[in-house]
Amino acid sequence: MELKTAVWYTGESLCGYLKKGEPLDVLFLDIELWQMTGIEAGAYIRNRLEDRRLQIVYISGKASYAQSLFKTQPLDFLVKPIRQQQVDEVLDLAVKLLGKNETKFAYQSGRDYYYIPYGEILYFISEGRKIRIVTAQGEKEFYGKIRELEKTLPKDFLKIHQSYLVHTLFVARYAYEEVELTDGTILSISKKYRKQVRERLLRGGEET
Repeated sequence: MELKTAVWYTGESLCGYLKKGEPLDVLFLDIELWQMTGIEAGAYIRNRLEDRRLQIVYISGKASYAQSLFKTQPLDFLVKPIRQQQVDEVLDLAVKLLGKNETKFAYQSGRDYYYIPYGEILYFISEGRKIRIVTAQGEKEFYGKIRELEKTLPKDFLKIHQSYLVHTLFVARYAYEEVELTDGTILSISKKYRKQVRERLLRGGEET
């Protein structure tokens, strides 16, 4: 695989580059930068630029940072000194995730078929005979059943309620009875699903 690489020495220069709309796939981001820290740069990418596709891999000499990174949804956190095997493994995972985010969800509305990249979908919600697709750009709906939809989705989608299927990529905060998404939406977790939600989400961060 051919890779193109670039280096930024400050968080400010990195964010300035991204603000212009320049694309990046994977970012190895050191936390201990000069003025803007790596954590602040990560928050800028997720919250100001609303970029959830970019795979962020934090780097630090201190393992204690791990718990504070959950909201920026990093792909991984590597503690110095870093081994080549760790870089290879995280790049393999990033390539797989980027490929999944480019695949599209297909649905029918009337006689027409529509397609939405999975990487843009925040969650699905069942409302009677219809299912609503919620994205950062707006909402769409189609006729269907949530239990049938669940069988067709990638593993990144998690059922937290009989009416909700959430894209775990966009979970900014997890609590025992609810999740908060990156757009501020709060969805309740029904008692039936709390154990499996906890097991899935706490693999990538700490409960709040």
